[in-house]
Amino acid sequence: MHTARVVIDPAFRIGEADRRLFGSFVEHMGRCVYGGIFEPGHPSADPLGLRQDVLELTRELGVSVVRYPGGNFVSGYRWEDGTGPVGDRPRRLDLAWKTIETNAFGLDEFMVWARAAGVEPMLAVNLGTRGVQEALDLLEYVNHPGGTSLSDRRRKHGAEQPYDVKLWCLGNELDGPWQVGHKTADEYGRLAAETARAMKLIDPSVSLIACGSSNRGMATFAAWEATVLEHTYEHVDYISAHTYYDPSDGDRASILASAVDMDAFIDEVVATADHVGAKLRNRKRLKISFDEWNVWYQSRLQHDLDRRGWVEAPALIEDDYTATDAVVVGDLLITLLRHADRVGVACQAQLVNVIAPIRTETGGRAWRQSIFHPFALTARHARGTVLRTEPVTPSHDTKRYGPVPSLSTVAVHDDETGALSVFAVNRGETPLSVELDLRAFPGLTTTEHLTLDGPPRRLDTAGRITVELAGASWNLIRSS
Repeated sequence: MHTARVVIDPAFRIGEADRRLFGSFVEHMGRCVYGGIFEPGHPSADPLGLRQDVLELTRELGVSVVRYPGGNFVSGYRWEDGTGPVGDRPRRLDLAWKTIETNAFGLDEFMVWARAAGVEPMLAVNLGTRGVQEALDLLEYVNHPGGTSLSDRRRKHGAEQPYDVKLWCLGNELDGPWQVGHKTADEYGRLAAETARAMKLIDPSVSLIACGSSNRGMATFAAWEATVLEHTYEHVDYISAHTYYDPSDGDRASILASAVDMDAFIDEVVATADHVGAKLRNRKRLKISFDEWNVWYQSRLQHDLDRRGWVEAPALIEDDYTATDAVVVGDLLITLLRHADRVGVACQAQLVNVIAPIRTETGGRAWRQSIFHPFALTARHARGTVLRTEPVTPSHDTKRYGPVPSLSTVAVHDDETGALSVFAVNRGETPLSVELDLRAFPGLTTTEHLTLDGPPRRLDTAGRITVELAGASWNLIRSS
């Protein structure tokens, strides 16, 4: 057994654990919407067709904000298709996922669902095949009180009060050649800047997210962010980041170390944004919206797309997650918390069925996948001030990332209750004996050690405690 040590002190403040870090994502892809959150005729469905079993699991998961309607889907989407009487809505080809979109579920249904789930809505505008005017039309429909054509149309559709949506994505992954309406950084940056400027004329209270790179491996990474932000810096509040980690090659040591890559990704985007801010003499500090992240067996997607024609809501990338995947998800959440001073929004992709913590059967049951549990426990207990931890830890070698620290940790102190939550992942296969130095918290008397595979264990707290972490494990050590 190897040993490690962590000193935790309330003076080592990073920032507050923003509830928006525990977001999710609902896209018109596969069975995320149809057969996921929405299934008229299901035994649990309400009169609108919203599955109550999925709503209950969404609340249990602790989701705070949900991004909608995409994703790649939004780059060809006409938002008005999903409003008004359902029988009058057009059926369209969705080029992103090669499906037929019925539009039976749209913007107004999503807003009702979000209210029922207790989540903040986060909407994306189409800057792939559309532009400034269509974004303004959507904002007017959603947020203007009334007395105009579009706001009165919303009221006619049953929403008397404005939806008051504050978070808006200016397109999606437009650096990617797979994206409908793919653009160069200059083309996108100019369009995003003009869209942002106009949207804030309608509603100055909105927070806007410019598209960053689709992943850190893009050939244009960092150059894309620098160019886009030179156009948009004064008009936006966030730059987005997306990343997925694929276990398909069976390299367990590397997949367990995926958070090392996310950590570097965040540092590099922050450095790029701060460079642009300095260059523009702008003292504003942009934050990151990490609005797509997860473990994803990506090799399965092309097989799913190639095996069928144009159909409605086919099953796509309904990955079955393992205990190892759950450990990785827990570590990615630790990384997001460690950057709480610069990451203001994060959305795990997606919520239901499509690489998701929640799975459903059409007409049948809904259940939790393994990755559900670290997310739910972190969302529940990471409340208060995030504290920096610098573990003294052994390292081990990985094929993809070289030597990596075996122990990954972050602490969150709840100033109201006095509780301290330490989230810890042993990325290595060898068990770790970890000494936690809690002498800066003299009021703590009891400690509980939770893992994903067994009942909590109670420990005595007396300034220092030792916790044994199994190999490749996620852990929550909670003291009060």
